[in-house]
Amino acid sequence: MRHALSETLSGLKRNGGMTFAVIVTMWVSLSLFGLGLIAAQQVTLLKGAWYDRIEISVFLCTKDTRGENCTPGQDVTVEQRDQIEAAIKSNPEVDAVFRESKEEAYEQFRETYAGSALEDSLTVDQMQESFRVKLKDPQQYSGLVSQVQTMPGVQAVQDLHQFLDPIFQWLTALQWGTIGLSILLLVAAALQISNTIRMATFTRGREIGIMRLVGASNFYIMVPFLLESLVAALIGAVLASGTLAFSVWFVIMENAQPLLQGFRWVGWPETGISMAAVVLVAIVLSVIPTMVSARRYLRV
Repeated sequence: MRHALSETLSGLKRNGGMTFAVIVTMWVSLSLFGLGLIAAQQVTLLKGAWYDRIEISVFLCTKDTRGENCTPGQDVTVEQRDQIEAAIKSNPEVDAVFRESKEEAYEQFRETYAGSALEDSLTVDQMQESFRVKLKDPQQYSGLVSQVQTMPGVQAVQDLHQFLDPIFQWLTALQWGTIGLSILLLVAAALQISNTIRMATFTRGREIGIMRLVGASNFYIMVPFLLESLVAALIGAVLASGTLAFSVWFVIMENAQPLLQGFRWVGWPETGISMAAVVLVAIVLSVIPTMVSARRYLRV
């Protein structure tokens, strides 16, 4: 073991430039990989928080509203309203239904715009009755929307998914773009490690030949190369973990979280998961290319 450690230190000094390049490449690529994982967890938290709050609002016709299912100059009839309510309650996607009358909508409007010029701009008759629908699964909503949006007496169906889904699609694209770029850099790091091992075996050709003559096994000869690449990868992983911790602390905890307190943000548990993944990837990326390259060049 003492021989392996001394050979590892010697190799790190001898190939200092290549080792430094491997460390920097691993640092950058693992940082991007970890940030991609944190972004993925953040998107999941936001989806859970926002989708759980989503309600579908079914607005009913009034004499002042226009719509394909509305009769001009006429409010929704009692019969139409009862049919709409029955259809909503019978839908298997629905968890609960709340009816908001014109009077309740008017009071809500006055509370929202209290003290402004809009407070007395509408009357009770101009307000719309509506049904607020709570879903069992916020992501299973298309069946209910398609069922009620063509029913007589329905003026409009408001579904927040049409606003939220494009946002989450862009966030998911950004997340996978970051992970994809990091994978390319990780491949570059693996190739760089392989090249470093090739150069190291070439410069130590005489020593390797002597060890073969005295009966050293391939694994015994390979251990110093494994330790060299592992040390470089772990240094890169530690730097990447520090980058992740600083990014989460500075960007989210110190800036974003105080400004947007209503959002659910990633914290140290999610950061810890990303750090663990970064260290695991670093170990795999250092061991596998080293073993493949060393086996190949030790045959010569």
